Amino acid sequence: MALVLSAMMLAGCGSTIADHLPTAAGGLPDGVPERPTKQTNFPAVHDLPPPRGSTVLTDAEQKKLEDDLIAARIRTGAAARAGTRDD
Repeated sequence: MALVLSAMMLAGCGSTIADHLPTAAGGLPDGVPERPTKQTNFPAVHDLPPPRGSTVLTDAEQKKLEDDLIAARIRTGAAARAGTRDD
């Protein structure tokens, strides 16, 4: 029982103990930067981004955008078949 308890206690401190052990004994390799002395804040993962300032495209704008994309696809396909690049 004492062995299990001491193993659990050491497991919690394993990362800080490894800082002081030689590399051959399982410590950190040479050239590793020091641990920060001040704990950094965690990123705000639950904060939502602000609402978008733009609005949804109208049907006419959507149609124009689709037509422009189709025209660009046709141009690049023709340029690729011709072996040139259309900038």
